[in-house]
Amino acid sequence: MPPDHRHGAKGPSRGPRPQQGHVARKRFGQHFLSDDGVIDDIVRAINPRPGQALVEIGPGLGAMTNPVVDRSERLTVVELDRDLAARLRKRPELTVVESDVLKVDFGALAQAAGQKLRIIGNLPYNISTPILFHLLPWADQVEDQHFMLQKEVVDRMVASPGSKDYGRLSVMLQWRYDMENVVDVPPEAFDPPPKVDSAVVRMVPWPEVAAIDSDRLGELVATAFSQRRKILRHTLGAWIEKQGLVTDFDLQRRAEEVPVAEYVALARLSPSPT
Repeated sequence: MPPDHRHGAKGPSRGPRPQQGHVARKRFGQHFLSDDGVIDDIVRAINPRPGQALVEIGPGLGAMTNPVVDRSERLTVVELDRDLAARLRKRPELTVVESDVLKVDFGALAQAAGQKLRIIGNLPYNISTPILFHLLPWADQVEDQHFMLQKEVVDRMVASPGSKDYGRLSVMLQWRYDMENVVDVPPEAFDPPPKVDSAVVRMVPWPEVAAIDSDRLGELVATAFSQRRKILRHTLGAWIEKQGLVTDFDLQRRAEEVPVAEYVALARLSPSPT
């Protein structure tokens, strides 16, 4: 287990480590967090408390599970790996959902808990974006989300208009969440180390959002960013015409120059009567 390079020393050992009876499986994108200093930083950022409806996606060997349960007393975990799920079921303080996270109804979990969910997890990098989009429909039943992701994905999530990282993912998440990068995580904090830097993002759903067809917004934004180098007249212009929209939306810009609010306003427009 590598030391925490910022704290200069390892903290107390927590829970089983990857070498203790479980080998990381590439098909599940498994990289197990093993740096106690980094784990402490993440748990402090989450700040779990008793009585909250906490759900962890992909608990793995319990690196985050253990310190979170120490503070929260109860935790629901979603785990696809049957061997790990069997291990986790032996712990009475955990409720185990053995499933592909993309098939989990988070609205049903919130209903069962009788309160909004706090969702956490070290997301598999190979399906992190699909998981984020899967969770979108339940944003109004979520208090907050803290996820460890590939740092370049977090950079795209929190990017501002005009930056090279601002794109489809930025728009599709920022219309629904206030987001910030709260912890940077180096490769050596994992076993086995991934080939990329990681970061933890905090996602807090906006308390009030305009009613919108998210599929329509997604189609609009995908069209806008389909040819980033071209001005929108060549891409979004045709979409607006096809939709029969009358708008003063400025098409003389590139997609990355348009604020989220303008994309949302355009998606909410109804076709003008003929």
